[in-house]
Amino acid sequence: MEIIGNIIKGAIHLKDALTPEVNPIEAQEKVLEMLLKTAKDTQFGKHYNFETILNQETPSLAFANQVPFFDYNQINEAWWSKLHEGEEDVTWPGSPTYFALSSGTTGKTSKRIPVTDAMLSAIKQAGIDQVTALSNFDLPAEFFATEAMMLGSSTDLTEKDDHLEGEISGITASNIPSWFKGFYKPGEAIAKIDDWDKRVVQIAKRAKQWDIGALSGIPSWMELMLKTVIDYHKVDNIHQVWPNLQVYTSGGVAFGPYKKSFNALLGKPVTVIDTYLASEGFLAFQARPETTAMQLVTNGGIYFEFVPFKPEYINPDGSITQDAPSLTLKDVELDQDYVVIISTVSGAWRYLIGDTIEFTNIDKAEIKITGRTKFFLNTVGSQLSVNKLDDAIRFLEEKFKTTIPEYTLCAKRFDDGFYHSWYLGSDNLTSETVADVLDEFLKDANKNYKVARGKALEGVKVEVVSPEVFHDWSGANKKKGGQVKMERVMGEDKFKTWEDFVVKY
Repeated sequence: MEIIGNIIKGAIHLKDALTPEVNPIEAQEKVLEMLLKTAKDTQFGKHYNFETILNQETPSLAFANQVPFFDYNQINEAWWSKLHEGEEDVTWPGSPTYFALSSGTTGKTSKRIPVTDAMLSAIKQAGIDQVTALSNFDLPAEFFATEAMMLGSSTDLTEKDDHLEGEISGITASNIPSWFKGFYKPGEAIAKIDDWDKRVVQIAKRAKQWDIGALSGIPSWMELMLKTVIDYHKVDNIHQVWPNLQVYTSGGVAFGPYKKSFNALLGKPVTVIDTYLASEGFLAFQARPETTAMQLVTNGGIYFEFVPFKPEYINPDGSITQDAPSLTLKDVELDQDYVVIISTVSGAWRYLIGDTIEFTNIDKAEIKITGRTKFFLNTVGSQLSVNKLDDAIRFLEEKFKTTIPEYTLCAKRFDDGFYHSWYLGSDNLTSETVADVLDEFLKDANKNYKVARGKALEGVKVEVVSPEVFHDWSGANKKKGGQVKMERVMGEDKFKTWEDFVVKY
């Protein structure tokens, strides 16, 4: 196997050496031109006169001026709904082969996001680029001959009219390249099992038959799978089952809050590589070990724009005001949160994906996800993004020598005023000791929070519950596994439903 690994590793190094370095700004200009040319004769392209945009001296500026921002509800109501009525050439030539179902972290109702063959090709190419980037990491030759466990949603897609539907992880797994199938686990039969718990049990039963070198999936569900495998085989850590495990490709949410609890399941350190794969496309991946930031996929099927994440540009529902300025890669700055806007080969146009990012290296187009537009906790002026909340969780873990893999909170009105009401998922933490420590950390970490605490924000309330409560909440309200992620910040109505669930648990 080491001989095979050396061959594969050598091929990856060769491809990396022969592949010219991408200039992100030039690549994005070409992507925009390709998108506009391809879609100019669609209903959307004709409506917004893509032909005229292409003939302008600066197409990116004309595009921003001529086409409005869309969130999912807006583009679905005005355009994508026509696809469900059998119309073609709506926002992209032809009709999509798939629809990705995504409730994400914002609700129970699934969004239906078109996934075209062109998008699948773009995702595959980004995956190949990510594998090629492994040459930048110090991985031994034998790693490249091991197998990869991809833990996503079921690949048993639903046939509807002239297309198939499922979560994006199930769609991509059902379209893996033929050359990769020999390395892919748990294999097609197990991957098709719709019931997540049953699928994980089958993985546990077969686990020792596989030589897993890499894991890929959302951290919360990956942890539960690993715990099931460990318990089934009555071992202390996952390396006693998969001794050659060396890489974990994380995605969907920030890995930081899960780092301590995830590492507790290991027998030795692994290389953690972050990815940014959404229902709308493969946006970014970590390309080098010197940083945990991810490199935007600027030469694929996605054109990026960035709106400064400032209160005056954000509506109460998390959407963007139409007068908000948008920047291209050549205009962004460091130390500034931006709302990500994408236009894609699946016919999403100036589409609000819902995430906020900051640039860590502009020349390399490297970013970190900082939160969600709808999860920005700005009640009474506290201005806390999810990355600041994650920092607070990591501080508590170190302070109290514990793990807190899940949390959620709400700016909730009590009889004596507004409080940030937190629920922490932990098995060995008490509520009484946490609130003051959490409050002081947030005061030191965020000046706007400190100001708010001197005015309308009365303080912090904390409840500690078992992490299992969060998993069961996701299972009861959506579906276990796949792309399902826990809401970090809830509105008061949703939070009341959450608290009623916790009481009954």
